[in-house]
Amino acid sequence: MKKTTLLLLIVVSVTLIFSVFKGTEDESHQLKFNENYAIFSLNQPEQIIFAGEKMPLEQQDIKERFDRELLVNTYWQSQTILFLKKAYKYFPVIEPILRNEGIPADFKYLALAESGLANIVSPSGATGFWQIMKATGKEQGLLINKEVDERYHLEKSTKAACNYLNEAYLKFGSWTLAAASYNMGMTGLEKQLKRQNVFNYYDLLLNSETARYVFRISAIKEILNHPKTYGFQIREKDLYSLPPLRQVLLDTSVTNFADYAAELSINYKILKEYNPWLRQSELNNENDLAYFISIPQNGYYTSENKTEIVDPEKNRKAIPSNDTLRIKLNKTSLLKNVAKENGIGLEELILQNIDVLDLKVKKGQELKLIKERKL
Repeated sequence: MKKTTLLLLIVVSVTLIFSVFKGTEDESHQLKFNENYAIFSLNQPEQIIFAGEKMPLEQQDIKERFDRELLVNTYWQSQTILFLKKAYKYFPVIEPILRNEGIPADFKYLALAESGLANIVSPSGATGFWQIMKATGKEQGLLINKEVDERYHLEKSTKAACNYLNEAYLKFGSWTLAAASYNMGMTGLEKQLKRQNVFNYYDLLLNSETARYVFRISAIKEILNHPKTYGFQIREKDLYSLPPLRQVLLDTSVTNFADYAAELSINYKILKEYNPWLRQSELNNENDLAYFISIPQNGYYTSENKTEIVDPEKNRKAIPSNDTLRIKLNKTSLLKNVAKENGIGLEELILQNIDVLDLKVKKGQELKLIKERKL
């Protein structure tokens, strides 16, 4: 009996000793963790404005919804760092198009929220930086077929998105509602406005994705405009950028884009990187259309190359403006047909109208024609 009691005391003592030792180690570890690691709640901005329209943060539910998106995008650090880097690369392309089309600059953050500025395809088939559906793209004048998909063309898809947003703004009279309609469609949004008898995005009860949409865009804008406030220390050398690009005129078929790229002193990968709208390894060009291919400025051969390199800026200066005539088209036509009908080379016509990068020019559009070229 005495031996059993003594053994029991020894076991209990040893257990207590190890328990105390373990507890001390854990307490020390916890103390070090708390001293060296902390996650903070965020100070909310006093006001948030999207496209000139104020977010009613004085309403508790609005404040909480914006706070959620601010937290998610602040603490999803890897994604937001990529947002910062890619914005520096692509916003300089997007911003002037928005400005020229009369769209508020804040809509560049919509593209960022839609795709992260990557040429992704959603489960529903929405494609490219602006996540445009096939039917919508065609309605907005984009060429979409097996060989070419201009939803991947940054400039043209941006213009298509602008067309949609302008239509939505005319319909709803609010850029915030125009943004919401970009996510759920004009018909769906109009139906909900009528059903709920309200006129404001912030008064609507919507599906979870659209309900978060404007808040997410606004949170991304807030962080990208004040990165250090939210803990992002990005050096200028960390940012991405586009190299200077040239436009190469392509108005023939191409049997092999790898060979074509080699003629331009680049490789197939580079050709597809800067022209993701070319969807195949060849181009039959059955409709005899003219395209512009973007290549890095230093990525081409000399005059021995069969493909002539178009230098828009240099040639524009070489053609005095007083040596040109203006015509107004009386029908929608292909650019190369306009050149043929007016007895002018296609490249000359393009140089005079370098901003006309569409395959078709619309009825009523004005073009410049060379009267006499002085060299």
